[in-house]
Amino acid sequence: MSEGLTRRRGVGASPAIGSSSPSLSDAGTFPSSSTAPKRPGSSVPSSAAGGASGAGAVEGRGKIAYDPRDFENGGETETMPRLTIMEEVLLLGLKDKAGYLSFWNDNISYALRGCILIELALRRRIAMVRDPSRRRLALADRLIEVIDDRQTGETILDEALKMMKSSEKYGTGAWVDLMSGETWNVMKIGYQLKQVRERLAKGLVDKGILRTEKRNFLLFDMATHPIADMNAKDDVMRRTLTLLTARTAAIPPQALHKEGVKYRHMRAVVLVCAAYASSVLENALQRLSYDSREAAFARCDDILAEFSTWPFGVTTSNTAGPVAIGGGTRRREGGSGGVGRESVQELIREVRKEMAASTTGQAGAGGGQEEQEELCFEVIATVLEIFGRMDSLVS
Repeated sequence: MSEGLTRRRGVGASPAIGSSSPSLSDAGTFPSSSTAPKRPGSSVPSSAAGGASGAGAVEGRGKIAYDPRDFENGGETETMPRLTIMEEVLLLGLKDKAGYLSFWNDNISYALRGCILIELALRRRIAMVRDPSRRRLALADRLIEVIDDRQTGETILDEALKMMKSSEKYGTGAWVDLMSGETWNVMKIGYQLKQVRERLAKGLVDKGILRTEKRNFLLFDMATHPIADMNAKDDVMRRTLTLLTARTAAIPPQALHKEGVKYRHMRAVVLVCAAYASSVLENALQRLSYDSREAAFARCDDILAEFSTWPFGVTTSNTAGPVAIGGGTRRREGGSGGVGRESVQELIREVRKEMAASTTGQAGAGGGQEEQEELCFEVIATVLEIFGRMDSLVS
């Protein structure tokens, strides 16, 4: 027994007697442990740390997936406001606590489709077709085209942009009708953008401005969207109210977006005109007296009259009386006059400066930038001309 035990110990014990540190490789037990490469700066073998693939992920050497489209609009995002024109108009129409629009408002749906085209034009995604012969046509009949098909990050805008890109060219009036579903051609019913108001409301919920609740209306439940962030709506109402009630010819900073937002004055013009056409402007003016409210509406009339023509401001010489816009006379008698008239002229000058500044900043991008910029603004003038012919504004 003792002899067998001694013989068994002899093989493994003799190296321990002859050297101070035994070698595992000599015994052939773990041949790879002593030769395995180690990570720099670490005494732990790579096999014990989970392998080379795990080390690569930890140390940042692995590839990270990303969407290249996330970087396409990096610079543009900084110059765009938090809310689109459509969302601002919807906020003006929503009841603060009830969270729904007036059931009697049948103008906002049509106007929101026009706002989609305006927003795309402000982001330089669409423009009038560059054709000298287009001047023989009415504004609403002039064809528009997609000049930049990059996504905007707004679901409804991207859907409309994709549809316009893959379709034949139509005029601005035709596009507003098609997206509103106002067509007798059953082959084009697919152009209708559905549930625009609900989708805009859900987008505002995602931005933290609205919240979603359920309300019971007699026999059925309906999702409502009360205001969660009153500061956002107050900002829209303040800009609208300040622009229409300013007592100076200069445009107050409170009537505009913050510094850095592109086309601040043009966006102020579009907001009040779109709210007027959507029959929600009254909500921003309800705290004014009767005379002040009528004066604000008269100034909005003047703004719409000046910016619904192309080029902007060609009716400045007309100081009173009705002005024909697309076949409908839509002006309050006498106009705003005085300071209000000077304020409108100042708006025209500021918008022209924005157009000139934009073309100057893009002068190195190639020829025709100035004309391209004007073609985008021509789309805006056309949509405002369509707003001026809506039944809610034609007297």
